[in-house]
Amino acid sequence: MISVEFCATMARYNRWQNKGLTSEVEKLDEAAKVQDRGAFFGSILGTMNHLLWGDTIWMSRFDGWKKPRIGIPDSPRFTASWPFYKAARGDADTRIVAWADKLQPEALEGQLAWYSAAKGGMAQMPKWLCIQHFFNHQTHHRGQIHAMLTAAGGTPGDTDLFLMPEVTEWH
Repeated sequence: MISVEFCATMARYNRWQNKGLTSEVEKLDEAAKVQDRGAFFGSILGTMNHLLWGDTIWMSRFDGWKKPRIGIPDSPRFTASWPFYKAARGDADTRIVAWADKLQPEALEGQLAWYSAAKGGMAQMPKWLCIQHFFNHQTHHRGQIHAMLTAAGGTPGDTDLFLMPEVTEWH
């Protein structure tokens, strides 16, 4: 089982990685951001939007955020444009860190049940496993974005957790 310390660390890692990717994508022109690159969610911005959508749907289950009005098929268009995406991503990352910082061990216990449109019915899993999946989903799609940026001539930064600037000491 994961710990609240793991959640706080991964929330900060998520924010650090999203800042780095956003800074690198900022260097691309609009056409390059939305160019279909053959990824599951098409473009760099489409994948970034899906990731933000996924964070939002999970946080609606974990922390009462407003549930997205759209489903997975429309998630690549979750925000209207790059400026809207940047603002929403920064806000979401701040809120995810705040949520993780206030987690208590009992928040990781028990089951989480929700209606899953992807499954077409109710789903249920241990809460800790849902949170682990939340962080894994982020890492998975950021890896896709990293690869697309590299193919587009970008130079995404380090992804190694031990290089995260906020980490000063490991216990």
